[in-house]
Amino acid sequence: MKEVAITGTLREDKGTSASNVLRNQGMVPCVIYGGEENVHFYADERVFKDLIYSAEVHKAVIDVNGNKYEAILKEAQFHPVKDNLLHVDFLELVPGKPVTTVAPVKLIGNAIGVRNGGKLSFPLRRLKVKATPENLPDAIEIDIEKMRIGHKKSVADVTSEGFEILNNSDAIIVAVKTSRNAVDDSEDEDEEGAEGEGEEATAEAAE
Repeated sequence: MKEVAITGTLREDKGTSASNVLRNQGMVPCVIYGGEENVHFYADERVFKDLIYSAEVHKAVIDVNGNKYEAILKEAQFHPVKDNLLHVDFLELVPGKPVTTVAPVKLIGNAIGVRNGGKLSFPLRRLKVKATPENLPDAIEIDIEKMRIGHKKSVADVTSEGFEILNNSDAIIVAVKTSRNAVDDSEDEDEEGAEGEGEEATAEAAE
């Protein structure tokens, strides 16, 4: 799992007024929970760029007044109008202790059905996973290269090693649907089968 380093300062005053003062200074109030005790700190808004705006799951290595914590992003709150970062919640990673988070789905390859004019449907782009810190995936890869028109992949089709996917097993992650310009690529399969049968028949005749 990729890491992002964050240096923060312990918060002494955790009130709303103090939080607003920090935000006006370009700082973001944060909390780390899930460990022995909650840790309240603040950090410069700019240090969260690689963590917040990344599709992959990252481990945050947070230095608060010399004490280091390993955590994952749990929730980020933004201003409804200005869109600046208001607050960040982290979940501390404790060795051997399972945590629940979401991981992005990364599609590998270009589906045959799409190349034949079909339309790719990708309704489930993130999956809810549960694992110990050492087994948390950055992303979940799904090979769609051989998918034809009408094919689909659900949660049940995903191989997970070291982590558990908590979404409904019947939930569709990706599918190739037909469209007006689509070519019936099932004929390719029929032709391949027919060629194979023809080769077998020729071989039998030769014998």
